[in-house]
Amino acid sequence: MALFRRSSAAAPAPPAARTANDLQPGETATVCCLNDPDMALKLLDMGCIPGTRVKLVGRAPLGDPLMLTLGDEGYTLSLRVSEARTIQLKA
Repeated sequence: MALFRRSSAAAPAPPAARTANDLQPGETATVCCLNDPDMALKLLDMGCIPGTRVKLVGRAPLGDPLMLTLGDEGYTLSLRVSEARTIQLKA
């Protein structure tokens, strides 16, 4: 007779990393890193620098593009959903 049994249930999957696309209107988060090396230079030039606070202001009626404000200055940026998915946020 065994004293311990292994659970037959699979271990829960780790939570997926949040991206700028996952923000709700009015929600604020901090940029962690940029996932797409090709898009990274473009996003860095537009102010999406790791450590910068981003706030989702709103979405277009069909969900694409997104309107974000960056930093304390309130710089407004409009991004496609595909671009927003490359901006990883801190947990």
